[in-house]
Amino acid sequence: MEKAANYIKENNEKIINIWEENVNSEIEVAKGTESLVLRNQLSHILNDIMKIMDRYDNFEQVKQGEKFEEIISNSMGHGRHRASTSNYAIKQILQEYMIFHRTLVELIRDAGAYNEEVGNILNYAVETAMIYSADSFSKSLQKMRERLVGTLAHDLRNPLATAYLAIDHIDCEDDPERVHYLKKMGKKSMKNSLQLIEGLLDAITVKAGEGITMHFTKTNLIEDIEWVYEESREIYSNKIILDVREKQIDGIFDGAAVRRILENLISNAVKYGEKKSPIRITVLDIGKEVAIKIHNTGNPIPKEKQEEVFKFMNTKDGGNQQSAKSWGMGLYLVRIVAEAHGGKVSLTSNEKEGTTFEVILRKDANEPGVHKTRLESQA
Repeated sequence: MEKAANYIKENNEKIINIWEENVNSEIEVAKGTESLVLRNQLSHILNDIMKIMDRYDNFEQVKQGEKFEEIISNSMGHGRHRASTSNYAIKQILQEYMIFHRTLVELIRDAGAYNEEVGNILNYAVETAMIYSADSFSKSLQKMRERLVGTLAHDLRNPLATAYLAIDHIDCEDDPERVHYLKKMGKKSMKNSLQLIEGLLDAITVKAGEGITMHFTKTNLIEDIEWVYEESREIYSNKIILDVREKQIDGIFDGAAVRRILENLISNAVKYGEKKSPIRITVLDIGKEVAIKIHNTGNPIPKEKQEEVFKFMNTKDGGNQQSAKSWGMGLYLVRIVAEAHGGKVSLTSNEKEGTTFEVILRKDANEPGVHKTRLESQA
């Protein structure tokens, strides 16, 4: 046992290198995975096995002693990580461990350090890791599906509410121009709803590493921004101000996704800002990027909680503000859409200046076509 433990300790890097070569040779999806990503938790699990061998004299002591807490923790981390790695499935995870076990046995045997006790511990340790890693992978993937479904379902409310409002306000005795405008608004909102429903169906079958489907096209972003602006003026009692100098900002964008993040930010500004205070939308063309700012007055979000609002399903409130349970869903979407455009989202909030969310989008971060965003994997 001690001899095998010492061999692992002295040859950790060699073992992982050989394992990585074998994995790249035998598992197709691993070939496109970066080395650092592929190794992830495996070196930690190898160290866990070494410590167990060093701690016990025989397999009976292992069975009667503590559980493999170290391996359980690291194998669960491995499963979570693989859930956010493209194209992985449980089959590939189990294959990784089978190759890991085979590599260890061959190398320890060649070093003259293998015996029945070592074999039993390796079997027990690797089987434990396989069980917990596969379980963690499944749970993490399910949680990502729930994130997508929850986010998309949450965002269905805005276009459906707008469509209902448009239909409710149509009066045959109104002038034809207003009737036409309301019909156009309702029709476009229903189209947005259908796109979100398609996204819901897509989210149900999401695979590891996948997120929301984005449709990038060359478009004038001002048209999408102005549409949300006009729609918001109809829905909310707050005065909505659009401050933009450009008539056209061309780039490769997902216009529908940008509309959704604007709808979320304006909705939050109305919901958590000062009642009936103006909400200002500022759009700046800054070379290769576009900056969109949404500002409202009212109780600020405490500085220590400003990062939390971008986390999925955040349920913490912002100090004196009313419960902000929907923040994490809408603002999580804002963050991943901004990042999918090669940009970012930031927040400034204080008593004097009010609250401003700023979204930066790159004009040329993507080629036209359909892309999947990345979703974080959490236990």
